[in-house]
Parts: sequence; structure tokens; C-alpha cells
Amino acid sequence: MLIVKRKIANFLRITFFIMSKQRKDRDIPLLEGPKRRVTELWSVIEIGVEFIKGFRQFHFVGPCITFFGSARLKDDHPHYQCARNLGGAVARMGFTVMTGGGGGIMEAANRGAQEAGGKSVGCNIQLPEEQNPNPYMDQWITLEHFYVRKVILTKYSCGFVIMPGGIGTLDEFFEIYTLLQTGKIQEFPLVLFGNAYWSNLLEQLEDMRSEETISPTDLSLLFVTDDTDEAIAYLKDRANKYRKQARFQAPRKIRWLWE
Repeated sequence: MLIVKRKIANFLRITFFIMSKQRKDRDIPLLEGPKRRVTELWSVIEIGVEFIKGFRQFHFVGPCITFFGSARLKDDHPHYQCARNLGGAVARMGFTVMTGGGGGIMEAANRGAQEAGGKSVGCNIQLPEEQNPNPYMDQWITLEHFYVRKVILTKYSCGFVIMPGGIGTLDEFFEIYTLLQTGKIQEFPLVLFGNAYWSNLLEQLEDMRSEETISPTDLSLLFVTDDTDEAIAYLKDRANKYRKQARFQAPRKIRWLWE
């Protein structure tokens, strides 16, 4: 059995090595039309391996609250300090703080969690201009594909905090919002932090409701606030209810899977 384990481990190491070398030497533009069938198959395998990598890394991470926000804000920015305070409060509630692993708001939330003695994790993304993991995480991974990353950031969470951010934050916000609206995930708390920052977006959503392109109940899926205590109270009330469900109970480790 030990020999079989070693052979499987070596096979996985070689597979990851070949995939990483191929990407550096010949990046496959997945979204630019059809390719040779072998190339398409390899892309599917590559994406599947990334999912497995993420699932293995975070299988035992526990119930999370995921923070989204700008990677560009420095530690002297008011939004950074709010995210840091919120991260600490979430950690003291007993949740793992999960972020996209980068700087700015993500760093602030991870930092707050570590300072509070809680668990802090991240799901970083490899970009043309490398996004380096922030130093306030207990564990993290770096992925290639945004859609794999968004699945991982959603899968282990029972609550979400959207801090001020840019295009990427909007993408992540509407991904979560769509999943909630369509019932693909349960009605986990979705906090939109920063009334002034998000005011134009909220006006647009109100216009969409008046034009009947969204349902009147869709806006009730959001909790908008500027107050850290209000955000924590809302998360505590809603997220704790879902944490008690069976799917958020700690799974057993299986030795033969090297867990």
C-alpha cells in the first residue's frame, strides 16, 4: 500500500510540474475559440486539477465568511481599517476569514482575523502582473482561473462581505448576488459595506426594480451599512443559523488520501 501511495504521489507531482511548465512555455488561450481536440481535453483536465487542488486545500477550513474588496487600498485608508476591524470581529465569532489572498481590503480582513487569534485563509490568483499573497494568512493557494477561484471563495462560505472595490469586486458581488437571486445558494447574508461608495449602484438597482427587470424582493437579499457593529450583528444572526447545518460540520480526515 505504501508503494502505491508513493507512485500516486509521484504521478501527481509530475502532472502538476508538466502543467506549470506548459503554461509558462505555451499559454493556451482557452477563451479564443475552438482548438485541437487534444488541446481542449488538456484544458478540461487542467481546470479539473485546479478544482481538486482547491478542494483539498480548504476541505477542513471550517465555515467561512468571505471578504471581497479592492486590492489597491493602503493600510492608512479608512476602508482598510474597517475591513481589518470586521475581519477581527468575524474571527471572534468563530468563523474562518477567507479572502482573495491579495493586498488592500483582502489583506486587511486577513490581518484582522490573525490579530484576533482566528483562522485566516486566501485564494490568490495568478495575473500577468503577479498578485502576491499577503502575509496574514494561515494557508492559501494560487490559482490560474478566475471562475475556479470564485467557486472556491463561495463553496466554503456561509456569509459574504462586499467592501469598496473595483471591477473585480463588482464581478464577485454580482456572481454571489446572482447565485442568491436564483436560489443556487441559500440565502446567506450578503453585506454591502459603504453607503456612500455604493450609492450609484444602489440607485441603478432601484431603477431596475422600477423597470421590473428584477423582482421587488431581490433588494432584500442585500444588507447595506456603514456601521461595523450593524454588519457584525447581521452576520451573526444569519450566518450562525447556516453554520449549524450538517454541511458545515467538520468532515473526518481519511489517512489514505493524505489528509
